[in-house]
Amino acid sequence: MQRTAAGLSAGARTLEAELIDRARARDEAALREIMQANNRRLYRLARAILRSDSEAEDVVQETYVRAFTHLDGFRGESGLSTWLSRIAINEALGRARSTRPHVELGSVSEAALEAQIIKFPVSPPGDPERTMAQREIQRVVERAIDELPDVFRMVFVARVMEGMNIEETAALLGLKPETVKTRLHRARTMLRENVEKEIGPVMMDAFPFAGWRCERLTEAVLKRLGVGG
Repeated sequence: MQRTAAGLSAGARTLEAELIDRARARDEAALREIMQANNRRLYRLARAILRSDSEAEDVVQETYVRAFTHLDGFRGESGLSTWLSRIAINEALGRARSTRPHVELGSVSEAALEAQIIKFPVSPPGDPERTMAQREIQRVVERAIDELPDVFRMVFVARVMEGMNIEETAALLGLKPETVKTRLHRARTMLRENVEKEIGPVMMDAFPFAGWRCERLTEAVLKRLGVGG
């Protein structure tokens, strides 16, 4: 099957182009489809930089408003999701630098390489309150991810939580593939082996962005764009 430089099949690219054309015309269904397909990824990437739920939501909303009002500037050199992700990352970095002037994704101090993360508690098998325990573990995971140095946290979120491949992560963050591999390895080391072994299945549910939150942000963006009722 023929594939483009952006990694999508020719058919998928055609469908995406049609969706973008509809979005340019302020078609509400198209705008909703784009947002609902990208909300979680943009939220997680923004939160990886800002470590704040509310600020991350603000970044996602601003990302869509900027993107949808400048869709004529989208040339299709990368996938729409990648384009949106870059806008979100730049917006989040801009906000982070206003409070932390030296935030960068391209460098990391030697001291950060030695950072250690606490061992995670795990519910014993058969625990009748397992669901509650898993929720607490999820919160512990989220806090531990927040404690990772910025450059490692971004790679970890992109590769492990969002399932992006090495090449896609490297292109998104402006890194070499080898650097992505190294940073992911160090991030995993900081989170300790038992994190992946004991609570790996819970990891995929960290920082959810669905249901009422997804719908609320989607409605807020549509309102700002003056689309729909």
